Amino acid sequence: MRASIHPPYGPVVFRDRAAGYAFLTRSTLSATAGERTTEWEDGRTYPVVDVEISDVSHPFYTGTARVLDTAGRVERFERRYGKRGGS
Repeated sequence: MRASIHPPYGPVVFRDRAAGYAFLTRSTLSATAGERTTEWEDGRTYPVVDVEISDVSHPFYTGTARVLDTAGRVERFERRYGKRGGS
């Protein structure tokens, strides 16, 4: 790997403030996290990136996603506009 073309890659904490959840991983965003830091469970200080949504607060993962009734929509469309024969 050429050293001059890759962004710095290091540990960073991603924090979902809406859910009160954070996780430590490695990312190239550590250099762009700015001056915001947090102390992690191991006692070290890491840069922190606040995210809007994570697997803890996303509706798909939490089971609060809405299931669309597509069959009901088709029936309602057919009642409203009627079935039109093509021959």
